[in-house]
Amino acid sequence: MPPFSRAGLALIALMALQTSPALAETTACKPFKWSLTREQGWFQASPPTLASGGALAKADGAADLQLSPVTDLKFPVTTGRKPAAGTFGALLTLPPVEKAGLYQVTLSEEGWIDVVQAGAAVKYSAATGQKACAGLRKSVRFNLAPGPVSLQISGVKAQSVKLAVAPAE
Repeated sequence: MPPFSRAGLALIALMALQTSPALAETTACKPFKWSLTREQGWFQASPPTLASGGALAKADGAADLQLSPVTDLKFPVTTGRKPAAGTFGALLTLPPVEKAGLYQVTLSEEGWIDVVQAGAAVKYSAATGQKACAGLRKSVRFNLAPGPVSLQISGVKAQSVKLAVAPAE
């Protein structure tokens, strides 16, 4: 049996990617600065729906966030990036942080994330994003102190976005 040529092997690999969207998607999702496997699993498991103005039950899980036009929202703190006209956003609260530490907020679609504690925006410590990864777009890390936390999501083009909040791994 003759050995496969390089062109033949490349064709086989291309066909495998075309017949396996999950494999192609996984490859597109690898360039994130940290693993988002946990969040990807939460998003694929059909998380509970949460409307803008609601509260996440725990700061270790995901929600399918239903958004409002940003023009209808009154953000308590000026957003870190001015939302484009015609985009959507949400305000929500988290359970109070009990243990200070590094937490990450992940979105399935393009959008801006502001975390608010003690009436002020918390500066993010790291961010990562990939446009080619279907279902995962952006993850931002914040150092949070114990106490109440609010999230401001803005600049999302769709009327819903999957959101995950959890301690950084």
